[in-house]
Amino acid sequence: MSNPLRIGVAGLGTVGTALVNLLDNKRAELIERCGRETVVTAVTARSQRTNRDCDISNAQWFDNPVDLATSDNIDVYVELMGGDEGVAADSVRAALNAGKHVVTANKALLAKHGVEFAKLAEENGTLLNFEAAVAGGIPIIKTMRESLTSNNVIRVYGIMNGTCNYMLTRMEEEGLSFEDCLQQAQELGYAEADPTFDVGGHDTMHKLALLTSLAFGTEIAVDEIYLEGITKITPEDIEAAKDLGYSIKLLGVTQKTDTGIEQRVHPTMVPLAAPIAQIGGVTNAVVVEADVVGELMMTGPGAGGDATASAVAGDIADIAKSRPGHQHVPSLGKPAVSLTPYVKSRMRTHRGGYFIRLNLNDKAGSFAAIASRMAEQDISLESIVQRREANSQNSDSQPVIMITHDTTEEAISAALKAINSDGHLKGDPQMIRIEKLGFDI
Repeated sequence: MSNPLRIGVAGLGTVGTALVNLLDNKRAELIERCGRETVVTAVTARSQRTNRDCDISNAQWFDNPVDLATSDNIDVYVELMGGDEGVAADSVRAALNAGKHVVTANKALLAKHGVEFAKLAEENGTLLNFEAAVAGGIPIIKTMRESLTSNNVIRVYGIMNGTCNYMLTRMEEEGLSFEDCLQQAQELGYAEADPTFDVGGHDTMHKLALLTSLAFGTEIAVDEIYLEGITKITPEDIEAAKDLGYSIKLLGVTQKTDTGIEQRVHPTMVPLAAPIAQIGGVTNAVVVEADVVGELMMTGPGAGGDATASAVAGDIADIAKSRPGHQHVPSLGKPAVSLTPYVKSRMRTHRGGYFIRLNLNDKAGSFAAIASRMAEQDISLESIVQRREANSQNSDSQPVIMITHDTTEEAISAALKAINSDGHLKGDPQMIRIEKLGFDI
């Protein structure tokens, strides 16, 4: 049997602890499947004195992650600390320069430095694996990087943040407000005390940037992603969507267009008949559309200690199976030096249907003015619903819901700007994109 693969783990929080336990509990299976033992020989964390639910008594302790990353006592550096700069970036960079394999679950770090790190890995003949960085336990990175090599990817989209999906599910099923749902999510541990990273869409944005590079062979371009979170979604939107046959999901979408590559994260209306509309709670789902395989949908736990540790362990197992002198699979699907510059599609050329909710002033001529502004931009309406709530006889405004046929982002923006300036609305208009899905029934 080959010498043991020596693992250094930086970060012993929920995922790090689960990983140490997993490698210990599955030791015999890993030896059988990899032909090599995997052993945690070194660790580091914020405090050595913290009581942890894992056995690290035989591992060497390091106070400095960079020292661990370059130690002669490890072959693989596993970064589970988080953060896109500082010690996380310094230690990964040091490990790769020292000829160590690297496994990380840090999507923010890779979204910022992924191309640099991929080049370092290739220059030093090491592996940079990051399955756990996108969609937790779903093996989407390996699928796109290896299994779909013969395919040309057309579009990738999915639910990639469990916090947002949990909240939107609860809002749909129980009619909760965003604020009430967020409070409950925080109490259950699904949302952080500062939830901005999740509900603002930033977590999904980082994951989408990595998938875009894998899908289209481009340099990572996280700063080029159109971003909207779920903070403006109301119970009224949820109810209206359901009545019209839709569910609202926070989707990350990347696709090729005639003008470049379009990356966007935003609330999306998806038909209730589409499989992705049935993905509730903290579950994630990613769909790949490609020219050979067609449509491939993968679902599973997007976060949590065990699910993330499973993905990290899979990356470690791939390293254990690799042999010296064999060519490694490039970290981003193809050699980093051959990644093409990212060319951003003009967002305003995006075509599709739109859900629009307006609080229209209840006076003569308002509705006709709205219709006129839509017609000016050649926007055709598929349906219009004007509601008068039972308890709002004395209200000076009434909600109007419109679903458009395919049109452009530019036309919708121009129409809503004109409608807003005309003074016929109470409050700002709400606009949610309707995504055409290959799985639609």
